[in-house]
Amino acid sequence: MSVFQTYLQLGFLHICTPRAADHLTFLLALCAPYVLADWRRVLALVTSFTVGHSLTLALATLGIVAISPTLIEALIPITIMVTALLNMRGASRVLKPRAPVVLVTSSNALALGFGLIHGLGFSNYLQSLLGANSRPVLELLAFNVGVEVGQVLIVGVILLVGAVLLRGLGVARRDWLLTTSGAALGIATLLLMQQLWP
Repeated sequence: MSVFQTYLQLGFLHICTPRAADHLTFLLALCAPYVLADWRRVLALVTSFTVGHSLTLALATLGIVAISPTLIEALIPITIMVTALLNMRGASRVLKPRAPVVLVTSSNALALGFGLIHGLGFSNYLQSLLGANSRPVLELLAFNVGVEVGQVLIVGVILLVGAVLLRGLGVARRDWLLTTSGAALGIATLLLMQQLWP
């Protein structure tokens, strides 16, 4: 297997594993307010998150930015908690699927900002894999692509499960939003407690 394929697989497996509970939970909270018909909004939102985490993943892996891993591991659950709480606060507001998609919104800006934090979390793992490789441009690119492939797969599964529950089983959209956001909030609280009191 080539270096690119190896790091592509490592990036994919890093996001598509129970060990990535923090990032998986964030994606759940991020997508909770949306249904399948909102896929354009979700694409804009996930792209904002991707821009953020790609930037800090590159900067931290290349040694340009250095922030305490302990601080980052505590901030990641906080990003989930904030996202879940914002979802719950706006649970009664239903978006219109056919309304125009705007790229510059408060939700996209928040996803971009939280992406910066999550990228630093990804970089801690990637740096441990790279060891002494000081300019891992190919590895960095492959890992990031792998993370993105995994992320798109997860977002697709969340939207499809939502579609089955909402359309197939008649679950109310508000109930779906509150349940998924509440679950994300609970998991994030546990993750934060584990970081503060290991």
